[in-house]
Amino acid sequence: MKILGALTTCAAILAAGTGFAGDVKVGMITTLSGGGAGLGIDTRDGFLLALKQAGADNIEVVIEDDQQKPDVAVQLADKMIQSENVDVLTGIVWSNLAMAVVPAATAQGKIYLSTNAAPSALAGKGCHPNYFSVSYQNDNLHEAAGAYATKAGITKAFILAPNYPAGKDSLNGFRRFYEGEVVGEIYTQLGQTDYAGEIAQIRASEADGIFFFLPGGMGISFVKQYAGSGVELPLVGPAFSFDQGILGAVGDAALGVKNTSQWNKDIDNEANKTFVDGFLAEYGRLPSLYAAQGYDTANLLISAAEKAEVSDTEGFRAALKEADFASVRGKFSFGANQHPIQDIYVREVVKEGDVLTNRILEPVLVDHVDAYAAECSM
Repeated sequence: MKILGALTTCAAILAAGTGFAGDVKVGMITTLSGGGAGLGIDTRDGFLLALKQAGADNIEVVIEDDQQKPDVAVQLADKMIQSENVDVLTGIVWSNLAMAVVPAATAQGKIYLSTNAAPSALAGKGCHPNYFSVSYQNDNLHEAAGAYATKAGITKAFILAPNYPAGKDSLNGFRRFYEGEVVGEIYTQLGQTDYAGEIAQIRASEADGIFFFLPGGMGISFVKQYAGSGVELPLVGPAFSFDQGILGAVGDAALGVKNTSQWNKDIDNEANKTFVDGFLAEYGRLPSLYAAQGYDTANLLISAAEKAEVSDTEGFRAALKEADFASVRGKFSFGANQHPIQDIYVREVVKEGDVLTNRILEPVLVDHVDAYAAECSM
């Protein structure tokens, strides 16, 4: 495994190697600076850990920082495709960046494996044989939150999310499975850090619960400000606002909050144990959902490269579609639109010793297929 990058250059890690059919060059564009850096760092670290554990010396990875800017991501993708001659692209965290990069990359014959961003526009009529989402479809964790909020007896919900593709998908997903009344809805600015106005609107509403999707630093700011506001309505959200990399910054204000995810460190299977133990040993911290998705994406790639040459596009796509790898999630398969069919759980934020983390309570959606798969013509 060779790792190259403008900001991060690592020495080649060579091992015994797996039974690869041929070499694969991967371009990873992810967020390594600014407020969303933790998400991209975890994505990168999970991906590289899987390659190291597998001894995947036939995979070369070029890593670049998109700075959470669509124009930068496009420039990097063009360079990787035209100058670096990558075979596969991956790593984008944010849906607005994915929408700027993925359609052009797949149209040029490159395979894109999504470690996170999976907007609805790429799941239905905009699906493509070269595009695989290894994470979810954007709506999925929010659909589970809507189902859980209904089960938990929240009858009047106030909902908020950032004004970008994943934010819109999140509120649509929540509404799809929520059976109560939405009494307030706000789209915030992407990257916003002051939520005094939104909390004032929540206080004035008749809501008996709040659903929010505010990933990265946005969620840290909101939860801290909410905890100090005196408003005591229950919070429900997707994993992104209560994931491992965020909980330390949020602090005890997150204790007891319910959130939804397709992965957690306590899922009981050998692949997950190997991942969690290996990540902790390699990096000195517990892994996040983003790290788990990066890890699964790398193992999917490894499984395909063992069966087909990447130059054999149809054969390589077929090998990817088989998803013949041990996922940290346990059950994993691709639907007709090459998005996962998987279980989604509700988790609770707890403290283990001095460490804030999540534990699974129960599955909310089982063998869940996304809402857009029927619109895909593949």
